Amino acid sequence: MALKGLDIFKLSPKKNCKECGSPTCMAFSMKVAQGAVSIDACPYFSEDAKAAMSEATAPPMKTIKVGTGESEYTLGGETVLFRHEKTFVSKTRYAVAVCSCMDDAEIDAKLAAIPAVDYDRISERMFVEMIYVNYSADASTEKYVELVKKAAGLNRVLILGCEDPEAAKAALAVCKDSKPVLNGATPANYEAMNAVAAEAGVVLGVIGANNDELFDNVAALEKLGNKNMLINACTDSVKSAFATAVQFRKAAIKDSNRTCGYPSIVNVAKLAKGDAHMQAALASVFTMKYGSIVVMEQMGYAEALPLYGMRQNLFTDPQKPMKVEPGIYPINGGDENSICLTTVDFALTYFVVSGELERSGVPCNLIINDAGGLSVLTSWAAGKFSSSSIAKFFQEQEIEGKIKCRKLCIPGKVAVLKGELEAKMPGWEIIVAPREAVQLVKFLKDMQ
Repeated sequence: MALKGLDIFKLSPKKNCKECGSPTCMAFSMKVAQGAVSIDACPYFSEDAKAAMSEATAPPMKTIKVGTGESEYTLGGETVLFRHEKTFVSKTRYAVAVCSCMDDAEIDAKLAAIPAVDYDRISERMFVEMIYVNYSADASTEKYVELVKKAAGLNRVLILGCEDPEAAKAALAVCKDSKPVLNGATPANYEAMNAVAAEAGVVLGVIGANNDELFDNVAALEKLGNKNMLINACTDSVKSAFATAVQFRKAAIKDSNRTCGYPSIVNVAKLAKGDAHMQAALASVFTMKYGSIVVMEQMGYAEALPLYGMRQNLFTDPQKPMKVEPGIYPINGGDENSICLTTVDFALTYFVVSGELERSGVPCNLIINDAGGLSVLTSWAAGKFSSSSIAKFFQEQEIEGKIKCRKLCIPGKVAVLKGELEAKMPGWEIIVAPREAVQLVKFLKDMQ
C-alpha cells in the first residue's frame, strides 16, 4: 500500500532546507506521495528511511533496463493509464524479427534492411532499436548462435526468442555483455530459464497460454527472487493480446498489483504473420495500449514514418510544450545580408519550415520568436505572436544590430500583422509568405 504524504513527512529530516526544490519538507513529502518527484531528490533522508519507503513509493510498474551504453533503454515505470492524466515516461521500442529457420540469403537480406530506416524527426533519431532473434527447433543450436552473432553486429538490443535452456545458454555466451532480453520462460521451463537468465544477468521474458497462466508464471518467478522480467502478451489472437496488455497494465496501476507491473512484449509478427499492413496497424494500437516492445516482421519507411511520428506525439509530456530555443537560425549559409523569415518556437513548426527552407537552397535567416511553444494560429489567438511581441523580441535580441537585410517574411496565416509590423518596425519591408510551408521553396526562388 502506498504511503501518504504525512507518513513520508514523519520520516523526513524536517530541515526545510529547500535543496530539493520544494519550500518545505511537508510539500516535498506530498510530491513524493503523488509520484511527482523521487525520494532521492532530498539529500538528507536516511538510508533506513529510504529503505522503508522504497517499495511503497516505487511506481506501480517496475522499471526495467535493457541494453548497454547508447543502446540502453528504459522500459516500464509508468504511473498512469492515460497520457493526459500526467505523462507516459518510457516510449515503446520496435523490434524486427529474424529466425534461425530462414536460409542464409533471407537472413542477410532481413538484417541488411534494418539499418535502412534511420532519420531524425524533431531532434529525435528514428530507427529500429531492437532485433528479435527467434530460435527454431528445426535448425541447429550452432546456426542459432551464428545468427545471434550476425544480429549483434548491428549494435541493436537483442531479444532472444528461445524456450530451449541449452540453446539460450549458448546464445547468451556470445552476447550477454550487451544485456539482451532472454524471452522464453514458460510454465514448463521457467526454473531452468530463470537460472540461465540469472547467470547471465539479463532480463527474462515470461510466456503463458492465457492471462491466468501468465500471471501464475510471473508469480512463480518472483518466488524464485526474479523481479527483472518482461510479460509477453498472448499471441493466439489479437483480442487476447489486447486483453493481456490492457488488463495487466490496469491491474498494476489501478489495483496496485505489482505482480502484473512489468513491461510487456507484443509480437505482432505472430499475430498477423505475413500481413505487413495489419502488423503496422497493430503496432500503432499497441504503441497506445500498452506495448513496451512491439515486434514486427519488417520496418520500412512506409511503416516507420507514421508509426514513429505517432510515438513521438504520444510520449511527450502534455504539460510541457515542444519548443525550440528562440533566436536566429542561419540556413543554407545565410549571413547578415540574407533575407529573414520569422515564425514561432513550436518544434514541429520549426522543423517543417526549416526543412523546406533548406530544400530551397536559398541563403536566409530563420528568426524564431518566443511564442510559448504554440503553433502560429494558436499563439496569434493567444496574443503570444503579435506585432507587439515580434517587435519587442527583435529589440530584446538586438536583431537589427546582427542583420543588415531589412526584408522580413511573416507566415501567410497571420498576414493581418503586416500593417501593424510596418508601423512598429520602421525601415523593415514586411513580406507575407505563403500559408503552407511546402510553398516556401517556390516562393524564395521566385523572390531571387
